[in-house]
Amino acid sequence: MVVGKRHVVYLAMFIMNMVNYADRINLSMGAASIADTFRLTPVQMGYMFSSFLWTYLLCVLPAGVVADRFGARNVTAAALTIWSVGSLLSGGASTFVQLLGSRLILGIGEAASYPVGGRIIRDWAPRAERGLAAAILNAGAYAGPALGGIMVGWLITTMGWRGSFVVTGGFGVVLGILWWLLYRTPEQARWISKEERALLRPNDAVAPRKTVDRVDAKQGLQTFKALLVSKTMWGLALAQGCAGYTLYLFLTWLPAYLERDRGVSILKSGIFMAGPYICACVFGIVLGWLSDALLTEESRKRGARRNLISVMLLVAAVVLFIPMVKSTVVIIAIVAVALTCVSTAMSMNIALTTDLLRGSSSEGLAVATLIFGGNVFGLAAPIATGYAVSFSGNFSVAFMIAGVLLLVGALICILLTRSPISTSGAAFQSNVAGHLPANAE
Repeated sequence: MVVGKRHVVYLAMFIMNMVNYADRINLSMGAASIADTFRLTPVQMGYMFSSFLWTYLLCVLPAGVVADRFGARNVTAAALTIWSVGSLLSGGASTFVQLLGSRLILGIGEAASYPVGGRIIRDWAPRAERGLAAAILNAGAYAGPALGGIMVGWLITTMGWRGSFVVTGGFGVVLGILWWLLYRTPEQARWISKEERALLRPNDAVAPRKTVDRVDAKQGLQTFKALLVSKTMWGLALAQGCAGYTLYLFLTWLPAYLERDRGVSILKSGIFMAGPYICACVFGIVLGWLSDALLTEESRKRGARRNLISVMLLVAAVVLFIPMVKSTVVIIAIVAVALTCVSTAMSMNIALTTDLLRGSSSEGLAVATLIFGGNVFGLAAPIATGYAVSFSGNFSVAFMIAGVLLLVGALICILLTRSPISTSGAAFQSNVAGHLPANAE
């Protein structure tokens, strides 16, 4: 693999997603102080943790259509600005309703992050590098809590939870402006060589494209209908959800678990959290690169990445042992293994979606559908954990639920993701009629 300017774009995706998840960690790191400020119970905090996902889920599919229609430059810049404004408003909230409203705004903006990421990967990553590109995108989701946990823990300790929201929100606004000023598609970018452009667009060597593929509303609706009747798309979305449950359990409740059950301070919990998230970030990228290196073009088209995804989900089920462990150090090690495997599974699932997708201009909506599935489960994780802690007085049941879902996800991935995903009208009609050939779904 020759390093090129496209890898700068991969890095930009990483930073965008890192800021995304750093903004999410604010609430969980400041949970104890926020609960005291607004006098919230564990169940109420569970709903508060999940609240941004309410609007996230409503907007993620439309965000996929918008990303395909208007491109990654405009949509990413707008999304960064919207979710950063939500973070700023959280810092200024004086009532429970105002805080809830700011979280809903955060969800609207963050809904576009993975759909535009899928669009960027399709635009900028050769097929042989899509596993690596998806791993780098997803690694930002773990670098955010790793670096953000330390930074946010320090900000809360020195400035209070309100100051933490304001600082991270302000940084996001600046990043949104920079993205709009600097990002371009391969067709528009003057800073890449002809050789690299030819690598990204091998079919355009004779007649280069002057414009970017765009999808109108009618095409988007047809594509979405085709995705809804694809068994493979359902399998991908469900597997993403089973992995996403564990991610959101850790993202929202891990600081509270360390503080409440293990007696760890806010600042120390941020430091303890950094280790597992850094492991997930680094090893997720390495495993993503390895999946590209080991797979041939033909095996990628057949969806061979599903094997790695299933193995990762099985290993991540080690979270089932957390309630049996007394040592905080060993618990952090288990979390590190689980997060690394979940990170790899979720990023490879994005790559697997683009591997199996037949159609060059619907990747934003396809990835949005995948992320929708992941976040339906993510929506449930903070709420279910809040009830589990409230009724049982500890986190044992919460970890057991996560482990079982990971095992189920591994089985779903192996059994339901064995056919290509077609978004053509003809394939859609055939699938509805129940006569879709095995190699054309």
